[in-house]
Amino acid sequence: MLKSDEKYQDYVKILEEELIPAMGCTEPIAIAYAGAVARETLGCLPDELDIQVSGNIIKNVKSVIVPNTGGMRGIAAALCAGVIAGDAQALLEVIAGVTPAQKEEIKTYMNQVKLKITPASSGHVFEIDVTVSGRNGNARVRIIDNHTNIILVEKNGQPIFTKDVCSEEKEIKTDHSVLNIEDIIDFANTVDVEDVREVLERQIRYNMAISEEGLRGNYGANIGKVLLHTYGDNIKIRARAKAAAGSDARMNGCELPVVINSGSGNQGMTASIPVIEFAKELQVSHDKMLRALVLSNLVTIHLKTGIGTLSAYCGAVSAGCGSGAGIAYLYGGDYKVIAHTIVNSLAIVSGIICDGAKASCAAKISAAVDAGIMGYEMYIQGQQFYGGDGIVTHGVENTIRNVGQLAKEGMCETDKEIIRIMVGKGDEMKAL
Repeated sequence: MLKSDEKYQDYVKILEEELIPAMGCTEPIAIAYAGAVARETLGCLPDELDIQVSGNIIKNVKSVIVPNTGGMRGIAAALCAGVIAGDAQALLEVIAGVTPAQKEEIKTYMNQVKLKITPASSGHVFEIDVTVSGRNGNARVRIIDNHTNIILVEKNGQPIFTKDVCSEEKEIKTDHSVLNIEDIIDFANTVDVEDVREVLERQIRYNMAISEEGLRGNYGANIGKVLLHTYGDNIKIRARAKAAAGSDARMNGCELPVVINSGSGNQGMTASIPVIEFAKELQVSHDKMLRALVLSNLVTIHLKTGIGTLSAYCGAVSAGCGSGAGIAYLYGGDYKVIAHTIVNSLAIVSGIICDGAKASCAAKISAAVDAGIMGYEMYIQGQQFYGGDGIVTHGVENTIRNVGQLAKEGMCETDKEIIRIMVGKGDEMKAL
């Protein structure tokens, strides 16, 4: 792919747009971001908070620890953290700079403020609608479709900023429909590494640092440690364990940032850490590792595009397939090898559900990375799943489309039932 090609520039932009830093699980951080913007708009500390959230936000905030809150979980903790200590200009690192004194202030404020949480009724899969009230009146912030996509800011009923949710203006990112496996491989082979070095080097630094912290500390169910203790540290286990350890830490209150992929830190770690570990094991050049990361990240983004930001389909599956593709690339795999690796991987783990962000995400990451590795191992040993085997069909792009259809359309009722189970039937706010 020539550097002058429009598609080349699009691929560089997609990596820059999707591989961004975030601290903490991105759904509670999006709530904190909305809270920070709302308080900044109001101009004083609110004494009343009202938040409406979609079911998928409830699902992904309910069980995860909000970083820099002293171990608190849930919607109220995320919102109060953003209101008290959030930096509205820091986007998904909105509560990265919380001081010890502010942690105590968040707890005190949460116990004193009048706070109302209700389900959003607009039908959007991703919605956060925050209204704060105080001596200066009230302010409202509404986020739709992705974590920082503010479509409305109001003060005392007067719009300060608006964006039509139905217009193309809401999609400010590069069109992901330009992605396909053949061109992704071509781009990985031909990209000037300097064009992607900064974003990938940051991903390596951030994600490996939280992985190491996950193995050092005591986080969640310690899936990374369990894997290494039980199965040893050969490369196939180590790749799974280190990716899982990053999630162990991130889902359970670690205050280190990660570089996300497709709006998810778990996906960002799954798409990168196994590839980095295999690159070290195989002793490939640093530039070869970066090219493999280009491939893994773009494959993950491509798979996730047809699924959507939030759904009942576990995002780690897409990233596990991406890492499998990156590992195949490190071994010298061409288009045929990589395409079959992806299809085999999808055939193995496409049934994993997303029941919210929490400790068990680390175990799902381990399973997804294992499937990515297995997908590659199968093919180089002359084995594969064929079109007509379940959702697998002829051609990697057709199989990817099938998975997107399954996740976005076929699993809608599954998603609703998961949410009903998690929050309590007949009481959508129970236990939040």
